[in-house]
Amino acid sequence: MIKTKIHDSKVIVIVAAITAISLLGDSMLYIALPLFWEEAGLHSIWQVGILLSINRLIRLPFNPIIGWLYQKFTLKTGFIIAIILGSLTTLGYGLFNGFLAWLILRGVWGIAWSFFRIGGLSVVAMNADEQNRGKSIGMYNGIYRLGSLFGMLAGGMLVPIIGLDLVAILFGLLTITGIPLILLFMKSKPIESAQVSANHSEKSKFTNLLSINNLRTIITGFSITLLFQGVLVSTMSSVLEYHHGKSINIFGLALNVTFIAGIILSTRWVWEPFLGARFGHWSDGKNGRIPLLFISLTITSISFGMLSSNFPLIIYLFVTLIVLIGGTALTTIVDALALDESRKTNVVSSLTTYSTFQDLGASLGPFISFILLGLEYGVYIIYLGGAGILLLLAFIWLPTYIKTTSKFNHLKV
Repeated sequence: MIKTKIHDSKVIVIVAAITAISLLGDSMLYIALPLFWEEAGLHSIWQVGILLSINRLIRLPFNPIIGWLYQKFTLKTGFIIAIILGSLTTLGYGLFNGFLAWLILRGVWGIAWSFFRIGGLSVVAMNADEQNRGKSIGMYNGIYRLGSLFGMLAGGMLVPIIGLDLVAILFGLLTITGIPLILLFMKSKPIESAQVSANHSEKSKFTNLLSINNLRTIITGFSITLLFQGVLVSTMSSVLEYHHGKSINIFGLALNVTFIAGIILSTRWVWEPFLGARFGHWSDGKNGRIPLLFISLTITSISFGMLSSNFPLIIYLFVTLIVLIGGTALTTIVDALALDESRKTNVVSSLTTYSTFQDLGASLGPFISFILLGLEYGVYIIYLGGAGILLLLAFIWLPTYIKTTSKFNHLKV
């Protein structure tokens, strides 16, 4: 039994590390492409915006197809496909120029990421015990997001020195190293064997897929990606500029707000492997996930709304860190809830639906934000509205929170 748990934990770490390596090329573009777009053969800056967003939009129609494919072959096969596609697209950034070529490459990367995301969640669902599922998803999320951190840092340092093409080719070759790791550590186990029990009828699986808990989890996951991956990431520099101007003086240095926003947002990826696993571990405890979810939603709601206020910079940065920590907690807990629900039904179908709504939230966030930013009080509408959404989510989970805490208090007495 102990050997199995160690092996299962190792598989989760290996898959997360492979995903992180595959993210290097994609994340590098968010730093390099807005500055070196002419090197990629582009003719206008608006093309950069389309290229950096098309990979998310392409996932919306392809997620169900990839979820269906995962039910036809093993996770091992799916990850090999993901690595090959990820490697080819990243190599393509260095080998091909022009908007049309890059549009195709970014679309293929979106498909590759769907394989990574649905497959990764399924790996955690299949290999993590109920007692450590939260810790496992926190660890998985934290490790693979290090790929975004290193991709941006390496891209920012290497592209100005050796050029976009060589960096992309280097990252593409690194991505291929994931194939021997998958072949070595992942078993060719059918996904069907991971279903919670063989006596679940198709009717009961469908009922569980539409259960109140599952729907609440999907709505919460959608809202969190809408606010954190969509709204916060796309508007942080605009909000800093709105309150503090285009440049901010720190220790005698005039720093651009875009640079400061990038530093602030990337700090989350530094602590995610540790803090994400810690929040997940706490949610695995005897109180369950709901009390921690309710408290996180409430605290994050208050701090998210405070981002609309014109605080002194030090206070504003402190509030922002609280929001980002709240984002880590919420993402980990809700992902763990999604894994819990997937074990009551068809794992891949449930996680595919959850991932699709997450992608929808991440896609809608920037679109809604930039519409609202054009209004007179757009900043206040965005962040006070986001606080309201988080508070509404807390209210939706309140009955379960009361039931859970009342049961726990009864047991204590």
